[in-house]
Amino acid sequence: HKAHSQEEMSTEKSTYEQDGPEAKEIAKYLPYYPFKGIPRFYDIGGFLAAPEVFQNIVDIFASRYADIGIDSIAGLDARGFILGPPIALALKKPFIMMRKEGKMPNTIKSNEYNTEYGQRSGLTVQRDRIKKGDRVLIIDDLVATGGTLSSAIQLVKACGGTVVECACVVELKMFIDPPADSGLPSRTKLFSDANIAETPVWGLVSEDVLTNEAELPKEYIDDGEEH
Repeated sequence: HKAHSQEEMSTEKSTYEQDGPEAKEIAKYLPYYPFKGIPRFYDIGGFLAAPEVFQNIVDIFASRYADIGIDSIAGLDARGFILGPPIALALKKPFIMMRKEGKMPNTIKSNEYNTEYGQRSGLTVQRDRIKKGDRVLIIDDLVATGGTLSSAIQLVKACGGTVVECACVVELKMFIDPPADSGLPSRTKLFSDANIAETPVWGLVSEDVLTNEAELPKEYIDDGEEH
């Protein structure tokens, strides 16, 4: 499977549905493990080990955003650093790192935020990377509660930019707007409370088609650093 130029991509399929045929094929390469105390931790290492699948994901994202007008692509620490650069190169756009605090010089910082793993200190971005009026695409591997994305969106806004969309390979729909008695955090409420409800989020694959349970060796232990 060869890489495509923007000209070639413009003549190919440009609309991909969540959980469509392409997504269902990609889902086969996203096994889940019990990890960090979470029963289903989806491992992108599955498709990273399959170059044709990884290339297909890059092509799908590049095709989706080729014509909507973006100035730069921001990837979130750390798996967004794997996905963002090849998409940025395919679209010939600058790539911006949004990192944990203390990793880059000359930065501004967002507020602390909560994730499915617990509370996190804010993300940072270098001051001169996003200019007023810039249209920014945010890339990460997975969106669950939306805490990390909300931090990134607020950073873009603080710089005077606009988030065109937050794009993830996996979207866990169970967190979009769960029933009040479910005990689950609501991404819709989080975004509303943070005044970013207008920011669209798109995921290629949802938990509805993520059925590939990893085969665990007998010696497997959940050795995630945080629970």
